[in-house]
Amino acid sequence: MSLFTTEITSDKIPSDNPLHNRLLSAYILSEKFISGDVLELGCGEGRGIDIILKKSKSYTAIDKIKSVIDELSLKYKNNNFSASNFPPLDEIQDNSFDTIISFQVIEHINDDELFISEIKRILRPGGIALITTPNIKMTLTRNPWHIREYTSKQLRDLCEKYFSSVEVNGISGNEKVIKYYNQNLDSVQRFKKLDVFNLEKRLPNFIYKIPYEILNRMNRNNLKKNDDKLVSSITYKDYELVKDSPTNLDLFLVLRKNK
Repeated sequence: MSLFTTEITSDKIPSDNPLHNRLLSAYILSEKFISGDVLELGCGEGRGIDIILKKSKSYTAIDKIKSVIDELSLKYKNNNFSASNFPPLDEIQDNSFDTIISFQVIEHINDDELFISEIKRILRPGGIALITTPNIKMTLTRNPWHIREYTSKQLRDLCEKYFSSVEVNGISGNEKVIKYYNQNLDSVQRFKKLDVFNLEKRLPNFIYKIPYEILNRMNRNNLKKNDDKLVSSITYKDYELVKDSPTNLDLFLVLRKNK
């Protein structure tokens, strides 16, 4: 399978442009929170590394895809990369990092409580953890790559079990982003009408991933074909960090560990 599924988007695929920039915007919007020794949990292809390096003293990344980690290790030789699954994070000592970043990861984690508790353990007193994840209220269809998705309340409640300071924000978009979202919504609803056997709900994830990938890629390509100017014009500048709202595309949480 290609690394760049519809779940792992790329700036190399034109039809992925709106989502790529949505994911990139999280890194740019997080710059003001980043300092000191930084750990990124789930760095993927390294979309945000150059942004993080501008603000950090040191950078460490962990991701389960070894081929990506190997490539990033060669590109960023003065930084630390490790290929492994998590949680737990047994190889990392308590109070090791000033900033922890984990974008679009928690929805893939089986034990999300262990994940949050491990983040607290390895974060230094006074440190900050940044987490993004899709807002389930704006999800267009079931995503078989995700174990679960969250409302802002659900994720807040989870994080407040371990952190006394939990700030819930969101990533939203301007009129261009909203137009693209609505076009996407209309297109997905047309596809759903063809699902007369309700396979979206019935198929197990490992099987549903196959039609999901085919239809999702077809959908993105069609959106670009039908409105190429819109799809190609969206940049990270079209997204913003805003207060918590049911209409935000992503949840953006800031977790602070007491000194």
